[in-house]
Amino acid sequence: MPGPPRSDGTVVWTDRFLDYMWTPEHPMRPARLRFTMALAESLGLFDGVEALAPAAATEGDLLRVHTHDYIEAVKHARQPDGQPLAPPHGLGSPDNPVFPHMHEAASVIVGGTLAAAREIAAGRTRRAVSIGGGMHHAMPDSAAGFCVYNDVAVAISWLLDNGFDRIAYVDVDVHHGDGVQRAFYDDPRVLTVSIHQHPATLWPNTGWAEETGAGKAEGTAVNLAIMPGTRDALWLRGFHAVVPGALAAFRPQIVVSQCGVDTHREDPLADLELSVDGQRAAFLAMRELADRYAEGRWLAIGGGGYGLIRVVPRAWTHLLAAALDRDIDPATPVPAEWAAAAAAYAPNIAPPATMGDGADIGFERWDGPGGGRETGDERVDRARRALDTSVLATRRATFGLLGLDPEDPRD
Repeated sequence: MPGPPRSDGTVVWTDRFLDYMWTPEHPMRPARLRFTMALAESLGLFDGVEALAPAAATEGDLLRVHTHDYIEAVKHARQPDGQPLAPPHGLGSPDNPVFPHMHEAASVIVGGTLAAAREIAAGRTRRAVSIGGGMHHAMPDSAAGFCVYNDVAVAISWLLDNGFDRIAYVDVDVHHGDGVQRAFYDDPRVLTVSIHQHPATLWPNTGWAEETGAGKAEGTAVNLAIMPGTRDALWLRGFHAVVPGALAAFRPQIVVSQCGVDTHREDPLADLELSVDGQRAAFLAMRELADRYAEGRWLAIGGGGYGLIRVVPRAWTHLLAAALDRDIDPATPVPAEWAAAAAAYAPNIAPPATMGDGADIGFERWDGPGGGRETGDERVDRARRALDTSVLATRRATFGLLGLDPEDPRD
């Protein structure tokens, strides 16, 4: 392991991230990144901070995860006539339409996450964040779910070859982190933890509790499925019932977090009901877990999130703040000049007034099978029982394999 870092936090950024642009109508628009960086800048978050501009990933970097044929297909892709149901390599589908210079743009995304990993591995920083990354659905031979190249898996693969042999990956995107799980499903050096909307109710329809890893890696894939409609208090109850125990047992040297914010109640593509305040609480919890178990080494990346004005910029500004150890109070007013620019870009969307949603993020910790205080409100109690059922299924599937007691809330 490297010696003491020269800085606590590093921001990886280049305007080239904005070249990752599918179509004007596509829900993943570069504006979400542009408005995030502008909001963070307007709040003074980057005072004295020089962003690290990454180089594009090389073909050798991409070959850590992707096939040569797939990389060539991305380089030479052309939008097909019509829309075949299953185009070659997933390129040209409605989710993954071909766009100009796609290979170059996607390679810069990978380069950003790799640059963050290298800064931590070299000991130059403890924490690094690249909001352009998080393309966790891309498969070795195909694009999927708006993801061309899997920057997360490439960076983890690089870390495994450069001094790390226990890496914890924690994915809080509303969609299951299927591409990263698949890449390391039989590798006991990588713990993948995904908290996502229940696979029976949302694409990619994977991430069941029973998906636990293969061979010597059995127990190192941990999946917590959350029912639609889940709000902050129950989501946080589930997170704290699963993630800290798994990381404590695994003893990672670094925590890699995919911080998709499509869990928000206003997100147009999914059905969870978190607030920005709840998402911020998740980021701070992951930072604390990295401090507790990995000597502070935390690589944080973006992911999904399609509330382009009201959600993503605020949530990821909190993520940037967490990485820089410059936490922002959710009650902080949104700067007027930023709100004016957002209103000019999207005149039909009211900009947020503050950096939070005014949500109460208090929660009751999971206290074992059959635990939980009944409120007398059947809707609330039913939601809590559903969450606890998922928690227990996940713990029973994996905690014993990690040397923990699935039914003991102290583990």
